[in-house]
Amino acid sequence: MELQALPSRIGQVRRIVSAQLRYWHLDPLIDPAALGVTELLTNVHRHAEPDKQCTVEIVLMLDRLTVSVRDQDPRLPRLRAHDPVSTHGRGLALVAAVSQSWGMHARDDGGGKVVWFTLAVPQPATTAKSPFAAYGAGRTAPPRGVDLTQPVQTPVGTPAPAPVQVPPVHSPAPAPVAAPAPASAAAPAPAAVVRERAPAARSAVST
Repeated sequence: MELQALPSRIGQVRRIVSAQLRYWHLDPLIDPAALGVTELLTNVHRHAEPDKQCTVEIVLMLDRLTVSVRDQDPRLPRLRAHDPVSTHGRGLALVAAVSQSWGMHARDDGGGKVVWFTLAVPQPATTAKSPFAAYGAGRTAPPRGVDLTQPVQTPVGTPAPAPVQVPPVHSPAPAPVAAPAPASAAAPAPAAVVRERAPAARSAVST
């Protein structure tokens, strides 16, 4: 980014650099990067000639962050001994204290100089985990990349699991099926009782 190294602009650049590092998830580098770029821009504001025009650039590599400031003055700054209580002359000393490395060089075209510093990018900690840990904790699908068709090697000294005794299953005896009763012969119909009326007595008629 190009700017005039004025006090109001220096604070704005510091906030922009901080926001960019936060976007890159490099929060541990925000404070040293903001301090370093502030000191370099302050040197431009105090010492650069003929003007205060400069360019700030930040470059992220795999393990290194580089912050550089380029201005129009070809004169290289010098690291000088300073009074510990002094408020001036400590810019490059602070940059050297917070950075992994730093340096400067004149531009090949003679149009000024570049002052830069680097910061080491923190590496994330990696923890190796067994691919079977999550699978045995209640997951219903095997983890990706695990071939469950291969036998699992049991460490030496691990007792074999005891066989599971399965009690025999007794089927209940079939209930006896009652044979149908034979059809009984039809009982003879009861004999009809015929009662005969005795003939009425005839009276004798005398003639």
